[in-house]
Amino acid sequence: MQTVRDLESLRAAVGAFRHAGQSVALVPTMGALHAGHIALVEEARRRADRVVASIFVNPTQFGPNEDLAAYPRKELADAAMLEAAGCALLWLPPVEAMYPPGFATTVSVSGVTEGLDGAARPGHFDGVATVVTKLFNQVRPDLALFGEKDWQQLAVIRRMVTDLDMALEIVGVPTQREEDGLALSSRNAYLTPEEREGARALPRALGEAARTIAAGGDVPAALARAVATLEKAGFGPIDYVTLHDGESLAPISAFDRPARLLAAARLGRTRLIDNLPVE
Repeated sequence: MQTVRDLESLRAAVGAFRHAGQSVALVPTMGALHAGHIALVEEARRRADRVVASIFVNPTQFGPNEDLAAYPRKELADAAMLEAAGCALLWLPPVEAMYPPGFATTVSVSGVTEGLDGAARPGHFDGVATVVTKLFNQVRPDLALFGEKDWQQLAVIRRMVTDLDMALEIVGVPTQREEDGLALSSRNAYLTPEEREGARALPRALGEAARTIAAGGDVPAALARAVATLEKAGFGPIDYVTLHDGESLAPISAFDRPARLLAAARLGRTRLIDNLPVE
């Protein structure tokens, strides 16, 4: 696996793939990789000739009280995982390569960014949309893969690609989970052993609510029971447990279309998110 840290080297490496007639898939990450990220690489290998992964802890998507400085950075271990998974090229830019002096452009997506994490983390999705646009322009992939665990982020990126006529396919990859159902996340490392035990209540509460709603149960009552389950397990504050249209992310109070059940809540110092389809 080749590792590059400057834009000129990146474009030369990707250009060599193109010259050989090879298709290119991009897997953007912020590092601290786990099996969920590797699932993205494996799916990318099935869909394209060459896989480019990026590792960049993007400062513009962190709020003033969030964990930018504490975010785990494991460059050597991450690179070894990517190479073992069959990644061809690792794009590892420094901050000054992504945001050089005088950088003054922001990409903003309305609609799907409102509510949910858009309300809980003001400015977060502007940072996501801006850095992802830059990554797409730098790598120019045929497709890019994102995990469904960050469902709102996936919806934002799909909306942006459609609206801006970007010539690539966006692929959502199902959430990878631990044996007890907890969604894999780099932030799970922040949980104490006791908190990790309680964290399994999140997928269980969502699963019960999704089954109740799919069977025709009352939506507000199902959501209220999920909140009560999380509170009993030690979660708090709970940012949201809510049902939304699966594509537009408009909130819905009755199950009359493809829907997504989404939740975000804190357990100790760690903010966990998860979502499930309601079918």
